[in-house]
Amino acid sequence: MTHDSALTHTPLATQIAADPALLDGLAHLAVHVGLNLQAGQDLVMTTPSSAMPLARAITAEAYRAGAGLVTTLVSDRDMTLARFRHARDDSFDKAPDWLYEGMAKAYENGAARLALVGEDPFLLAQEDAAKVGRANRANAAAYRPALAPIAGFHINWSIIPCPTLDWAQRMFPDQPPQDAFEQLAQAIRKTARLDQADPVAAWTAHNAELARRCQMLNTARFDSLHFQAPGTDLHVGLADGHFWQGGASVARNGVRCNPNIPTEEVFTTPHAARVDGYVRATKPLSHQGTLIDEIEMRFEAGRAVEARATRGGDVLRDMLATDDGAARLGEVALVPHSSPVAQSGHLFFNTLFDENAASHIAMGQCYASCLEGGDTLSKDEVSARGGNDSLIHVDWMIGSDRMDVDGLHVDGSRVALMRAGEWVTP
Repeated sequence: MTHDSALTHTPLATQIAADPALLDGLAHLAVHVGLNLQAGQDLVMTTPSSAMPLARAITAEAYRAGAGLVTTLVSDRDMTLARFRHARDDSFDKAPDWLYEGMAKAYENGAARLALVGEDPFLLAQEDAAKVGRANRANAAAYRPALAPIAGFHINWSIIPCPTLDWAQRMFPDQPPQDAFEQLAQAIRKTARLDQADPVAAWTAHNAELARRCQMLNTARFDSLHFQAPGTDLHVGLADGHFWQGGASVARNGVRCNPNIPTEEVFTTPHAARVDGYVRATKPLSHQGTLIDEIEMRFEAGRAVEARATRGGDVLRDMLATDDGAARLGEVALVPHSSPVAQSGHLFFNTLFDENAASHIAMGQCYASCLEGGDTLSKDEVSARGGNDSLIHVDWMIGSDRMDVDGLHVDGSRVALMRAGEWVTP
């Protein structure tokens, strides 16, 4: 099955319409479960143009829930490609810092943040990799003011999917467009728990289970984790004063929200200087429109000293060279192989989904919210605890039904956490 060929242009006017009931269900989850949007609260939403039907449904639901002002920023496939094919060379070192500063100001004033995903995951696969890398670096640097309130969990925020034809045809390239679209829509419905009689109640129960996992890990106070699987023998030290999060959590503004829908992970902050060994990816990574496949890395004293991939290697190496922290870990997450995303049998080519099919690690920026007292720590104090600092945060998947994970205490004693990709602890 080939996924690198250029996607046939599909005018927006001929995009396949999603089931209105699915859009309404996703909109309800986004506003009431993902964001838990508060009466009078503003909302900043980003969406690809192909997901506008869901953006409209969310806007209506947000206003029905009492939103103050909903502001939507739209990206477009053809406009993005026009830049890479026609722009001056120096365009690729620019980014709209004024826009991201405005977004940061909105968050300072109490706005919530929602991102819709549904864009073509391989949009830039055929474009100049050097230009893609330069544009990504420029955007990452400019985006930092808007990212900080999210990484620090200052605000209630969420990411939610929308079925689009572009995305569906990448996942199911050998199927007729309508069939491909319906398969993607059904997969989203199931993994978002919209196939349950009461989706909100299903999310409440799921969040409670994730909270129990976090409580177990926080009580254990492991010093490190040991991952073992074919191609993987990795020790990940955990940051000083770390704690685990997963599912619904309370942001620093006091609002409980689900940052990701779907979500199956429990995650924490690794120690940036205490990662050693080698690791192999179990799923491809779709990063900024480029596919990176069969990633392998070797770590010494926290840093990735070797990195290769059979496809997209140039983009991977360029990503790791973004800044000093880009080659170190900022997150480690545990996900059972029995998760609905994994059991769907699909590769989504989208991190929102694929990271919830497998245990994973992330290169780059840590979540200070996973450190005790993180809301009061300075940047230097986060670093002293072992938290990593970077312009990027890129998750990639290392778990499978052949993965074993142990928790290690300071004295070297071990506790089996996962065997063959499944939880074995109470």
